[in-house]
Amino acid sequence: MKDNKHTLLHYKGVSYVLPFILITLCFALWGFANDITNPMVKAFSKIFRMSVTDGALVQVAFYGGYFAMAFPAAIFIRKYSYKAGILLGLGLYAIGAFLFFPAKLTGEYYPFLLAYFILTCGLSFLETSANPYILSMGSPETATRRLNLAQSFNPMGSLLGMYVAMNFIQARLNPMESAEREALTPEAFETVKNAELTTLVTPYLMIGLVIAAIFLIIRFTKMPKGKDQSQNIDFVPTLKRIFSLPRYREGVIAQFFYVGAQIMCWTFIIQYGTRYFVSEGMGEKAAEVLSQQYNIVAMIIFCCSRFVCTFLLRYLNAGKLLMVLAIMATCLTAGVIGFENIYGLYCLVGVSACMSLMFPTIYGIALEGMGDDAKFGAAGLIMAILGGSVLPPLQASIIDQGMIGGFHAVNISFVLPLICFVVVAWYGYRTFKSYKMS
Repeated sequence: MKDNKHTLLHYKGVSYVLPFILITLCFALWGFANDITNPMVKAFSKIFRMSVTDGALVQVAFYGGYFAMAFPAAIFIRKYSYKAGILLGLGLYAIGAFLFFPAKLTGEYYPFLLAYFILTCGLSFLETSANPYILSMGSPETATRRLNLAQSFNPMGSLLGMYVAMNFIQARLNPMESAEREALTPEAFETVKNAELTTLVTPYLMIGLVIAAIFLIIRFTKMPKGKDQSQNIDFVPTLKRIFSLPRYREGVIAQFFYVGAQIMCWTFIIQYGTRYFVSEGMGEKAAEVLSQQYNIVAMIIFCCSRFVCTFLLRYLNAGKLLMVLAIMATCLTAGVIGFENIYGLYCLVGVSACMSLMFPTIYGIALEGMGDDAKFGAAGLIMAILGGSVLPPLQASIIDQGMIGGFHAVNISFVLPLICFVVVAWYGYRTFKSYKMS
């Protein structure tokens, strides 16, 4: 059928409209979790008087949960269903959020990392389930476009997460700068820390309640099976089969580097902007809040660009568009490194326009034509989110150097995202080249 409505959400007499809406809501939910977390690297560093590298352990715990649970999630989904995987993911998400309260009572940093890890074990189940489920909701010919549409709602959740982080956490922390915090007596430090941890955990407890409500809605809503009928595990043979496909194997590599680049650009824009604004005479806290506002602008651009790119995919090859945007991101990241003024920050904001297409397009290209193997294929691509755990601490360790060879280390640190975008451009080129030859 030529009607766009039918090709996207109606297929062989089955309507996927309501399931699509509910599962797309999950995309927004994990976007919220991702982007309320990125500013927490800076927040925890201040609250516990730690280095940027120690604060970046938040990202290690957060994205480590994705890595740890991806294949267990795939096995669970294969045995049961996409819906069961989504429900388990929502349950773990809520439990992780509620664990922030006992973590706050301990007054220690590491219980928060455990809460993040459990929360993102839930996100791993959600993403491993939701992405291939969306791909299955209709005609195979429109699968990548359908996933891009669903993913378009992910940055809306991200925007809300950034807004909450800025207005309900960062803006309400004690205005003392880092040097003043270092000078506090142990008693004064504990008083400030406990007050700030109370501020920090409240939004997580609220989102835990929201997740619990959505769990109940999905639990009692009838969801079509889609194409997930097989319950055979065949773990090792399936892995050998899917990793023998160059498009999939290279897609996992590209996804690893893309996620790393995304998290680095959205986490360390605060350090990048703060360095510049403080050099212009602004106070540290004001500089941090203003940098987060730039991050929100970047996310708005990301969100708008996602819809534009989804439209362009109707007319352009996905691999070619991916390659062009990755090359543009590489050029902008070079500007982030080279400029030490406001133009560098503008370049960093602009990178988000280029990133908007990357995750769902790599995902869709890599899983194309995999059928029921997409359940395990999805797990490999979710494991690739480990890039968000491995690469940000490397960038943080560079930022902690302060100055390198007369240059600001925070600028030089963006060499890592630049390398990541080169890898993504290479994958786009390889995909487009194979399409032209077919």
